[in-house]
Amino acid sequence: MYIYLKSTYFLIMNSLLDAWYRNHALLYKILLIASATFVVVYLFPISSKFKFTYEKGKPWQSKNLYAPFDFAIKKSDENYNQEVAELKATMPVYFEVDKNLSGNVLDNFQSLFLAQFTDTLNSPNNLLYSKAIDILRNAYQNGIIEPTTDFEPKTQVILLSDNIKTAEIRYQDLVTFKTVRQGLESELERAQLTSYQPILFSILFDVIKVNAFYNESLTEKAFEESINRISKYRGSIARGTLIVSKGEIIQDDTFNILRSLEIEYESQTLSANSYWLILIAYTVLVTLTFLMLLLFLRKYRIEIYNHNTKVTFIVFNMLLMVFLTSLVVKFNTDYIYVIPICILPLILKAFFDARLGLFAHVLTVLLLGFIVPNSFEYMFLQIIAGIVTILTVSELYKRTNLFISVGQITFIYLIAYTAFFAIHEGSFTTLNFETLGLFMICGLATLFVQPLIYIYEKMFGLISDVSLLELSDTNSKLLKELSNKAPGTFHHSLNVANLAETCANEIGANAMLVRVGALYHDIGKMINPTYFTENQVTGINPHDDLSPRESARIILNHVINGIEIAKKHNLPDRIIDFIRTHHGTNVVYYFYSKEKETNADVNKSNFRYIGPKPFSKETAILMMCDSVEAASKSLKEPNSNSINDFVETIINTQSSDAQFINADITFRDIETIKKVLKKKLANIFHIRIKYPD
Repeated sequence: MYIYLKSTYFLIMNSLLDAWYRNHALLYKILLIASATFVVVYLFPISSKFKFTYEKGKPWQSKNLYAPFDFAIKKSDENYNQEVAELKATMPVYFEVDKNLSGNVLDNFQSLFLAQFTDTLNSPNNLLYSKAIDILRNAYQNGIIEPTTDFEPKTQVILLSDNIKTAEIRYQDLVTFKTVRQGLESELERAQLTSYQPILFSILFDVIKVNAFYNESLTEKAFEESINRISKYRGSIARGTLIVSKGEIIQDDTFNILRSLEIEYESQTLSANSYWLILIAYTVLVTLTFLMLLLFLRKYRIEIYNHNTKVTFIVFNMLLMVFLTSLVVKFNTDYIYVIPICILPLILKAFFDARLGLFAHVLTVLLLGFIVPNSFEYMFLQIIAGIVTILTVSELYKRTNLFISVGQITFIYLIAYTAFFAIHEGSFTTLNFETLGLFMICGLATLFVQPLIYIYEKMFGLISDVSLLELSDTNSKLLKELSNKAPGTFHHSLNVANLAETCANEIGANAMLVRVGALYHDIGKMINPTYFTENQVTGINPHDDLSPRESARIILNHVINGIEIAKKHNLPDRIIDFIRTHHGTNVVYYFYSKEKETNADVNKSNFRYIGPKPFSKETAILMMCDSVEAASKSLKEPNSNSINDFVETIINTQSSDAQFINADITFRDIETIKKVLKKKLANIFHIRIKYPD
């Protein structure tokens, strides 16, 4: 019995492991979508959503709305801010005054004056003393302040001494050293005693001191207390009261009432049942959104769907946009337009294609519509901007194109926002230029897409057109080494690159990718360059001294050598794929036939490339162009008929050998490639009509 149970246990475990192995890609996607849904729902505020949509200046589209419960009408931000500004203009400020200081100043002045003017019976001296004492007493009656404090002249000032209110005056009644000086100058001029001015000023400003100090903390505290007494509400609406009728234009007052109802509705405490119901509903909607992405990939981008890293990359970028926007919404909803949402379609277009970029962008904006205010306006702006991004941005590796496209995106933001503002307000007099500035910042932040692409390439092992452009530089270290060690192979690679690029353009494949793949596909020939005919310039063929099997091994190994060299130089995997697949599982027929002449029982697998077969349009194009270009050197008398037969034979042989069975390439694409190759070879060999002698 024990042995039976044990064997049954192992059978079940083996079947589960087998099922996991066979379906691990699908299970990974399920876990990915579940995790992404959890993150998004966690970021969403869980509350009741107001079920009506409305806009100022537009008719109410729903049925008549009656108040479902009693609620207070919240003042608009404009009205509230206006009341705060009016309060601030009438609020008093507080100054602490040192009353004891004035007596000390007068005594010190008297001592210094008597020391300087010993003859006090002299009429001018006596008059000087009298004028100065009067001015000092008047100055210290309210207080002398620092010149750094600055308020409106009629601002109410409360004077405090030892925290006890002593007087209530205007700010203009306080004096500074400057006003004391000006008053004394006027008095001396009227008394015709200006000749004594320098010495009197010297004495006066040796003893005079500030005795009134601005109490900022007390003033701010009193201001805050007054603000707290300002009500944020202006009346209330009783349950059952008609708020708005169907078709009624929503004016300012109605808009404020609706806004107050929405805030009250969403702020109500949820019961446990309601909370879980809303949570489940959000989970369903978010899951559906991500499922739409998977269905799109499975239907139209199967190569991306089958690549879990690429699916993770797309979902990660969508989550990043949701995370950044939710942070801003929690901080201050006024800044939601500063998030550069258009980076998402830019990045996806750079790594994949425009259609996928726009689809993922729209899904992300739909998710953000749950959490942003004015969701219709926000979604409209972002979707329009995303479409403009996809339509205008081309050849992202060119910096000029990126700057021009970002400028166009920002312009569309500004135009669309201004149009919405005109609809809401009916004029441009209160247009918020701060929001327009946020759109400008958003445009500048979009330029961060360039370094972000570089970071993503390193993180996810992807490759963009920017990197492809760098790799296509024939002055790069690796291609320079190829041209030095195997010049014939380098020239062959350039020819193949030109042919492959033209073919890719004709059938809508990635021309830049296939060109770069063609430049590097034969780098493995650097190990033994003279064993390949294009590098044999001396007329000596080293294969003459080898057996067919040894020669075939060297030829076959150039693929393995190429992969090793590519990895050593950190070439992207998508470029290494071209090295792996450019011969597929073809047989080296020359040496196979030669071996067969002496050994009828030859093992064909010893003369076959290990593959894999091409698995994309681009790798299939390279196989065709590589074979045609290499074999074209054997044409002795090239003409239109021989070139046609030559191209047809090579590509038909590859097709019949099922080399393209894994590539998403159609018969129409193959026929188009044949036509391009025939035309290009005809141009290369300069085929023209024969002129009479």
